[in-house]
Amino acid sequence: MKKSIIIFFTILGIFLNAQNIKTKRGIINLDGIPVAKISNKSNEYTFMDLKETPLYTIKFIDKSIVDSVRDSYIQINRVYNRDKTIEVDYSSPSAFSGEEKSAVYTSVKDFKIIDTKGINVKTLDELFSNVPKRKLDSKTKDAYTIRKKIDKLNLEVNKVGEILSNGVPVGYFTNLPVSFGSDDKIIDKSFIDIEIYDAKSKLIGKYITTTKQLKTAGGKSFTLFKEMSGRASILKYPTYKALAERMAIMDPNFIKIQEKVSVGPVTKDTPN
Repeated sequence: MKKSIIIFFTILGIFLNAQNIKTKRGIINLDGIPVAKISNKSNEYTFMDLKETPLYTIKFIDKSIVDSVRDSYIQINRVYNRDKTIEVDYSSPSAFSGEEKSAVYTSVKDFKIIDTKGINVKTLDELFSNVPKRKLDSKTKDAYTIRKKIDKLNLEVNKVGEILSNGVPVGYFTNLPVSFGSDDKIIDKSFIDIEIYDAKSKLIGKYITTTKQLKTAGGKSFTLFKEMSGRASILKYPTYKALAERMAIMDPNFIKIQEKVSVGPVTKDTPN
């Protein structure tokens, strides 16, 4: 009996303390009381006090890290001190919430920037002083590690299908479709596989356009750009650069990071 009473009052306490957050016509209400205002321009949400003084902005970022792995987060910037922009996770009241609802919900529930008295500037400043670490899953962390390695390679594919790393030729594509050169994405489907060779004309692997699969000469395979739904929807067609990048990950011996050339001191020959 005692246990039932404790559970009842715990649930009742949660219910009574739950804030009713609503935004209508740019006015944010907590439990029916107007506390702040919000406006939106180009995917950036500006939070203002009731006198319409802008205090901070929230911008939603949704980007591809590598292949089909994406990362979604928000950037927060103070209007009165724009020296620092922070990147943090956000939450939503439901899976179907839009960006405005998520921005308001995160401000109220996660960071307590907005309360019944309005926008708390002190709490906002504390957030910038002690930025919370982002909660990335292992897949996203791995993707960022891979992205860092890829960026060091600085890969490009030129107009004749050569693969360059930091300006140095490291390989090339063969069996290129008709659209190559006019479009950097592989749109054409062909029964002839696009092959990838290193700078010494050794076969590294191939790309099967019909299945969007990359296969190394050693037998590894990877499917690029799988279809996904919701905000994480991705491009249907990979670029030639994306193929070269993924192949460099699958076969670490394909491309080595070009080290910077160090030049010794220059000396002048002096006549005897």
